[in-house]
Amino acid sequence: MSRRTRVAVALIAVSAWLALPAGASAHAYLVKTVPAASVVLNSPPANIQLTYDEAVEPRFAIISVTNVEGRQETTAPVHRSPSNPDTLVVPLRPGLPEGWYLIYWRAISVDGHPVNGFFTYAVGPNPGPAPQFRIPNISATATTPQLLVTRWAMFVFVMAAIGLFLMRLLVARPVIRSVKGVSLKPLSVVFGVSAALGLIAIPVYLDVSTANDSLRSAFDVTALVPLFRVTAFGRAMVDLEVCFALFCLAAAVVLWVDRPERTRRSVAELIASCGALLAAAAVLIVPGAAGHAAQTSPRGLTLVFDWLHLASGSVWLGGLVGLLVLWWTVSSRERVPALSVVVPRFSNVALVSVLVLAATGIGEAIEHTPAINALWETSYGQAILVKTGLLGGAMLIASGNLLRSRPRLVAAQRSPELGEPAARLLRGLISGEVVVVIGIVFVAAVLSSLAPPPPAFALENSALASVGPGRVVQTINHAGYKLQVLVSPNKAAQPDSFALRITKAGQPVRGANVTLLFNHLEMQMPTQEYQLTEIAPGVYSRAAPALVMVGRWGLTFQVTPPHGVPFTALIVDQANG
Repeated sequence: MSRRTRVAVALIAVSAWLALPAGASAHAYLVKTVPAASVVLNSPPANIQLTYDEAVEPRFAIISVTNVEGRQETTAPVHRSPSNPDTLVVPLRPGLPEGWYLIYWRAISVDGHPVNGFFTYAVGPNPGPAPQFRIPNISATATTPQLLVTRWAMFVFVMAAIGLFLMRLLVARPVIRSVKGVSLKPLSVVFGVSAALGLIAIPVYLDVSTANDSLRSAFDVTALVPLFRVTAFGRAMVDLEVCFALFCLAAAVVLWVDRPERTRRSVAELIASCGALLAAAAVLIVPGAAGHAAQTSPRGLTLVFDWLHLASGSVWLGGLVGLLVLWWTVSSRERVPALSVVVPRFSNVALVSVLVLAATGIGEAIEHTPAINALWETSYGQAILVKTGLLGGAMLIASGNLLRSRPRLVAAQRSPELGEPAARLLRGLISGEVVVVIGIVFVAAVLSSLAPPPPAFALENSALASVGPGRVVQTINHAGYKLQVLVSPNKAAQPDSFALRITKAGQPVRGANVTLLFNHLEMQMPTQEYQLTEIAPGVYSRAAPALVMVGRWGLTFQVTPPHGVPFTALIVDQANG
């Protein structure tokens, strides 16, 4: 076995070591608070305990407890409960006086998105009415300009490197045997530059993301590096850097052992190429496994969609950049003959890539948007529409190459006078196409930084009325009944009273079973359920700390009359702080 063959075998063994990262769950949300929201306690608590649906990192969490004057009442940093890893605890100043207190919390989900909320509680026995608190404003989000730019740069360089490698390995290779004087070295050099920039961009993005999550400066590297692997998202980015580094190593070995002047590849070339392709496949799996694809059911299907989407985009972007590199580096005498060989081969690959890109994009949009109106009513849906528009523009430019540049370059083998104008047209169209595709990658970076609308968003389409903000007195006719919905004061993180007056033919409906369900329409949260009690003829009421966050809520009344058919009535309520 030759030295190069041994190196290639070792490389594929290393590539086989690549493992898929653990999938991320949905955004973190509160499942329990101690004390409960809006409760009035007879004695002050010793600490605040917030339990989430998943373990969140204390070093990235904020739990602020303030009185009416805005004084901070905590005495130590947030820490994890020793008895429950999903619970965060912060101690309070002992002997808090009677009155109302505001709890503001902020946590980082395992997928890297910040989530926050607030609620109030009181120390009694006579705290008085709940005051108007000033809610803290934490500006750090997952869509800051620095985060978007670094995330975009990471995707551009990583995708371009993979696409350039495939262009060099599978598409442009035969040109060496067809046109004398042509070299593929410029493609290898540009691949190396993209790979190096990708290796830099990944840790830079991780640094900026960690700084955003921990509310530190991105230049405080000594404090940030120990936090890189604290969250599942951070661990996924470290995994991405490792996988991409292995891909770069494997690709470098391929370019070292490859001999394009030979028709048949050697065993060493085949083994090394397989290792590099496996490493590239692993690289393209990591973003989906750490992002939205791993959070959406069916997880296997969405992960496949995401992988195909990234793979086809990489082939398209890297191939376009490779064509421009060939155009500028091949001498004018060999340019048309070289393009006549490469362009038809790439056109076939690009056509399949664009079709796969469009099909998987549609599939992902269907999986992540619970209702069609989410496309224009949510930031996530609007980003999908912008991305779709840019993709349509890029496909229009690509059709010009397919229908005009390619046929003329092929015809130039018989009519040389057609070659140079076709090559100039190709350069112009491809340059525009590269700009649009890079724009698509930027929108994709924005899209992956936004939280998809929750499944409960679809409830809005069946709502009988939209109410709020402020006190609610809404009358609706439904299923033969007259329903009057009463919500007061309709404030998030404050005590609220919910009531439903039911009449039929002017008479109160007594003895009904009424259940009220609460669903947040803007963030994934568990459904809350409360039983309403009849406090007057036909009037069913319940005081509940249900509106725990600002935003749109779906209030679903499930009514079972004593002598009638059960029915449901849904209203959308805007709750402000």
